[in-house]
Amino acid sequence: MNEAADEQPRPGQRRALQLQWATIGWNVGEAFLTIGLGIAAGSLALIGFGFDSIIEVFASGIVIWHMRPHTDEERVARERRALRLVAVAFLLLAVVLVSASVRDLLTGREAGESLFGIGYLAVTALVMFGLAIWKGRVATLLGSSPLRAEARMTLLDGMLSVLTLSGLALNAALGWWWADPGAALIIAVVALNEARENWEEASELGGE
Repeated sequence: MNEAADEQPRPGQRRALQLQWATIGWNVGEAFLTIGLGIAAGSLALIGFGFDSIIEVFASGIVIWHMRPHTDEERVARERRALRLVAVAFLLLAVVLVSASVRDLLTGREAGESLFGIGYLAVTALVMFGLAIWKGRVATLLGSSPLRAEARMTLLDGMLSVLTLSGLALNAALGWWWADPGAALIIAVVALNEARENWEEASELGGE
């Protein structure tokens, strides 16, 4: 019999699952809303932020997957595969953002204003920072590395919302058209760094 299947839930595990499902619910709505607003306003930063939300949904799903009963051998293989998939997703996000940002900077294309997007991003920052702190505490209680890593991604989501908000606000208030593609470029750099760190972490686990 698989001993992992008989493992009793540890204190905090139910709370961790609740936090992950709350994150997924928020980010699904966030992705649809910010990508829609970004397309309407021609804002690369908003569109990029929406795609980052999709990656966050994927990362939350990975943590839920990790919390299912499994053997040590299954855990290592599962974590390695998941980290590499997340790395590829971040890399694709960075490539799309860099290509579109460079195009806009060279052509001088201006994004429209999105005051609703600015307000929504302010709320999102507060929600993401709160979830990140809560997840970090539960991760410490459980001793869960995947949950701790996903909490850092949620914190990054909050930081990106502040960065995107800044780019949109500068464009709306001062007419700095380059602030929007500039913010998208910074998001791309962050995404590239996340891709590198996730791939390196997967390699450190060994195996194929």
